[in-house]
Amino acid sequence: MTKKPMKQRGLGRGLSALMADVTEDSTPRSADAPTRPDLLVPIEMVSANPDQPRRSFDKEQLADLSASIAEKGIIQPLIVRPMPGRAGDYEIVAGERRWRAAQMAKLHEVPVLVRDFTDIEVLEVAIIENIQRADLNPVEEAAGYNQLMEKFGHTQDKLSQVLGKSRSYIANSVRLLQLPAEVQTYLRDGKLSAGHARALITADDPAALAREVIKKNLSVREAEKLVKVSAENIFADGRRTAKTNLTPAKDADTKALEGDLSATLGMKVSVNHKPGQENGQISISYNSLDQLDDLCRLLSASR
Repeated sequence: MTKKPMKQRGLGRGLSALMADVTEDSTPRSADAPTRPDLLVPIEMVSANPDQPRRSFDKEQLADLSASIAEKGIIQPLIVRPMPGRAGDYEIVAGERRWRAAQMAKLHEVPVLVRDFTDIEVLEVAIIENIQRADLNPVEEAAGYNQLMEKFGHTQDKLSQVLGKSRSYIANSVRLLQLPAEVQTYLRDGKLSAGHARALITADDPAALAREVIKKNLSVREAEKLVKVSAENIFADGRRTAKTNLTPAKDADTKALEGDLSATLGMKVSVNHKPGQENGQISISYNSLDQLDDLCRLLSASR
């Protein structure tokens, strides 16, 4: 086995540079012009990344890919890095699905591109690759954006530029993490779409409404109407009082402000401002002590 010279790439790359590696790995090419690999490595010397954000692989899609690989081979090499402390072994950075399909096809070797990524860069690339390939469910995608922002310090604007997503798309995606665990499970299982889930974020009891949406097979528009009716119904759950009905409806500007603040903080924000007055209240709801710690850090940093 002859090892070809590897491209030298410095560490500490920015998000755009990391993105270039993912693009190189994922750009479709014809069988006549495949990417030239650095090495052919015995498949048993390649291991999966234990921090891979993608946790589930569709069996039917894997079987289809395996059949294609058995017939045509692996056209695009896997991106790997040398396994620390284990000479000759490699850890997958991008391409685990191809590796799994190659095992099913009983291939003995896989083509690889070797990169000297740090632990942090490995996780960044794994998240970016999955987001670019649309391989994640809405909750995993939201968690991926959240990790890129919280763990690696990337802003929504930077992610928007590099990943080709609008800032509002990323903000709305991250807001899904505010939903109760039950609703997030429905999202992971495909029982609710991201559109349904976004409609439920501002509801008082998202889980109950989610069950109703699933039971009645409601569309996203119907789910939005359900949330609105639930908020306006003074008899909902037998707990609301006539006083609730006296509360004036919020105008469109206030609702938009709530949405922007919620997207920025990653927590539910309620703005209560009485028309004609200068004062009011802002309420921030957190789902965990970690979120409370994050809020405290944000407020301390702004001093």
